[in-house]
Amino acid sequence: MGAGTETFYEVIRRQGITRRSFVKFCSLTATSLGLGPIGATEIAQALETKPRVPVIWMHGLECTCCSESFIRSAHPLVKDAVLSMISLDYDDTIMAAAGHQAEAILQETREKYKGQYILAVEGNPPLNEDGMFCIDGGRPFVEKLKEMAEDSMAVIAWGACASWGCVQAAKPNPTQATPIDKVIRNKPIIKVPGCPPIAEVMTGVVTYITTFGRLPELDRQGRPKMFYSQRIHDKCYRRPHFDAGQFVEEWDDDAARKGYCLYKMGCKGPTTYSACSTVRWNGGVSFPIQSGHGCIGCTEDNFWDNGSFYDRLTTIKQFGVEANADKIGATVAGVVGTAIAAHAAVTTVRSMAKRRKENGGNGNGNKPNDTSAG
Repeated sequence: MGAGTETFYEVIRRQGITRRSFVKFCSLTATSLGLGPIGATEIAQALETKPRVPVIWMHGLECTCCSESFIRSAHPLVKDAVLSMISLDYDDTIMAAAGHQAEAILQETREKYKGQYILAVEGNPPLNEDGMFCIDGGRPFVEKLKEMAEDSMAVIAWGACASWGCVQAAKPNPTQATPIDKVIRNKPIIKVPGCPPIAEVMTGVVTYITTFGRLPELDRQGRPKMFYSQRIHDKCYRRPHFDAGQFVEEWDDDAARKGYCLYKMGCKGPTTYSACSTVRWNGGVSFPIQSGHGCIGCTEDNFWDNGSFYDRLTTIKQFGVEANADKIGATVAGVVGTAIAAHAAVTTVRSMAKRRKENGGNGNGNKPNDTSAG
């Protein structure tokens, strides 16, 4: 495999893809990135004129769930991303070469495309005992990571492992597993967290860099804003139940069957930034909350060490209109009743004062100079 000078458009035309299908592909890709019609035109122009970007994909301490997610992308299809859009020159999980042949490809790509390739990293390096807890090709992974990052254009941190450390870095962390941004300091790093990230989020990031030749806009933690700018809670279809105070109290209770909010069951949607509730999984079919399980917050830092997945968040104020309707109604009724009583009392006092003035008396029915009484 090699990037060469071929463009994405040249590759797919050689494969027999029609112009119509190409335009449709650009439109779908622009939509998935939230770019609109103008974005589709820009994507088409870039893919027709720019050479494919070489990508090196390395694996540290991880479970390969990011790769498993990536190959299930629907928009764009991973075969289009890997075989046509980019030039995936090295990925020891899916490449045909192995052993010395794979190592030779790694070094060849580094030398041939110095400063031009993207380094995609799945997993993280352990630093304890000089990195000996993760050996890749006979060398500590941390050494190869630093070496390949040195000549890269940018680094993509796939998943929670590379972005935050994930379960490997959870306490007590005996191997000293470390997020890659703590090791690579001199290159821009795009964090794409999740355990794993959504497939279309992964291919979307690659597509954006390939199309525009620059990194997407990042938030303060280094995540692409196009996918990590909103909380799952903001677009969750169960949000109306949260606002109405309708919650699942126990697994498989009547409220669970009705699809009520999972906040009390430990759902971390109100504090988790991700596109799960909009992009969803498996081609947009579903996501964990839709399947009946609360969000575990896997796109956020230290989610393994932030308590049980089923601990209820304590810093979120509930609105609970329907749950509190009776209480609010009783309070309002009490306030109204008090106001009516006060108004009646004031009216009575004013009436008595008026009669006293008319009679010229002192309010007890006697005139000031009347001596007949008692």
